[in-house]
Amino acid sequence: MSSIMVLDDVEDAGAMIKRILERKGHSVAVFTEERDALAHVRDQNVDIAILDIKLKKISGVEVLRQIKEERPETDVVMLTGYPTLETAKEAMGYGAREYLVKPIDKNELEEKIAGILESREASA
Repeated sequence: MSSIMVLDDVEDAGAMIKRILERKGHSVAVFTEERDALAHVRDQNVDIAILDIKLKKISGVEVLRQIKEERPETDVVMLTGYPTLETAKEAMGYGAREYLVKPIDKNELEEKIAGILESREASA
């Protein structure tokens, strides 16, 4: 199906997203360190990156900005347990496609990923 990268500083959160998306046939790589996730995006073809906004060293919005500089074709979904309109606007301004609020709803995650993939296929 697709190659997905998850960056969340909470290992269990990333593992849960991985389980959900692998059941749908996607290849999922999970990272807890920003540097490792950015290296993966540089070295691999990643269709979708799922990024937590609150990370250890730099913000998820900064990771989004760097991903879009390196690989503008990568779609990005932002995650947060602390939703604010300001953060959502900033993330969308840098090119995030979707925004999910924690705790993650399995159906909402699956629907948003499917929607992104459908629009990618339609524009290919």
